[in-house]
Amino acid sequence: MAEIGIFVGTVYGNALLVAEEAQTLLQETGHQATLFEDPELADWQNYQDKVVLIITSTTGQGDLPDSIAPLFQGIKDKLGHQPQLRYGVIALGDSSYDHFCGGGKQFDALLQEQGAQRLGEVLTIDAAEYPEAEEVSQPWVESWSAAL
Repeated sequence: MAEIGIFVGTVYGNALLVAEEAQTLLQETGHQATLFEDPELADWQNYQDKVVLIITSTTGQGDLPDSIAPLFQGIKDKLGHQPQLRYGVIALGDSSYDHFCGGGKQFDALLQEQGAQRLGEVLTIDAAEYPEAEEVSQPWVESWSAAL
């Protein structure tokens, strides 16, 4: 079974709720899953040869929440090539904004640029359509978990 770091970027708590449910589902299927609500670069580095799940909302004009923006910048500025890293992304957003799910999409683009291996497709969850994001994330996490 996989060792998974769940890295959360949230403002109002929706991404954290999705992350907590994902952690429970992953643990129920035998994975070791640790949640990082205020993730730091050192936390990330412990998972560079393991699996990470980024679950983040989007703020403003497609920006990352303050709780995860420093991690993103640290990865971008200090890490470079990460070919051993396997990852998944759950992006929360609102389609009424121009940069729908921009936070999660930024993370995916950075990790692709750094040679990391994405597992599955990026899950984008539209708050305008699904006020309870866990409804959409649960089946995705179950499928993602089975693919590990």
